[in-house]
Amino acid sequence: MDSMNMIVAKNIKRLREENKLSMDELAKLSGVSKSMLAQIERGDGNPTISTLWKISNGMKVPFDALTVRPKSPYEIVKTSEIQPLLEDGGKVKNYSIFPDDENRRFAVYYLELDEGSYWESEPHLKGTTEFITIFTGKIEIYADGQSFVIGKGESIRFKADTVHSYKNAGNGSATLHMILFNP
Repeated sequence: MDSMNMIVAKNIKRLREENKLSMDELAKLSGVSKSMLAQIERGDGNPTISTLWKISNGMKVPFDALTVRPKSPYEIVKTSEIQPLLEDGGKVKNYSIFPDDENRRFAVYYLELDEGSYWESEPHLKGTTEFITIFTGKIEIYADGQSFVIGKGESIRFKADTVHSYKNAGNGSATLHMILFNP
């Protein structure tokens, strides 16, 4: 199985070429430097989630188009075998469990947030909704100008097409499942 960096590299290159975008054009559209894009496309870079959001928004494709793995009629996913995308110096680990295949319109993630961690997300595509269920710990989510504290066994749904954030608001680590719905 390819590493997440190689999956992302192949997908970005494929999408860029399908959209007939040069590296320069994608750099202008995304705000990510041409040298960083080249590094990511070679699989040498270790892009942050924020960088990948800039690239997906620049190409006007769902975030998961960058993380989608080759298809099979069934799939067993072992989190231990997935390279997570990292934020907040590695304190936020985002595992792409079932990426959007550009036709399904949703994606499933598993996140681990270390104690004291924080992550501010770029806006998703217009109309995107997040569905989150907390399995351990407590998360403070800031969305649409409001703050929500969600604990173990609780779920929240919110529009995710504006800047929003996640903060581990408890003691110890927190885990959650996230579903992104792309209309």
